Amino acid sequence: MALRIYEVDVPIHDTTHPDRRGLHVFTGVADSPAAALRRAHEVYDAVLAAHTAGLDIPDTQDGGWTARGLRPGWELDWHAAKAGPWHNSVSWTSPSDFAL
Repeated sequence: MALRIYEVDVPIHDTTHPDRRGLHVFTGVADSPAAALRRAHEVYDAVLAAHTAGLDIPDTQDGGWTARGLRPGWELDWHAAKAGPWHNSVSWTSPSDFAL
């Protein structure tokens, strides 16, 4: 299977204020949605471990995966995560409603 850019959307909530919710978005190169989900989880775990140890957040890993924007005290719901092809909504090749 060919490599392509995937987006992994993971629901997130504040553990001290459960009504505060959001979505943590990861992007990177993978050969399938399952591989994308695995890579997103791996980079998140690496960033969380570094943060917990007081180290700098690791740079972008192979395939462009990274987990910037770590929110201590927020929990990711990996069971509800969804992975699929990434679509650049601001690309000049995307359809637009704006007239030039």
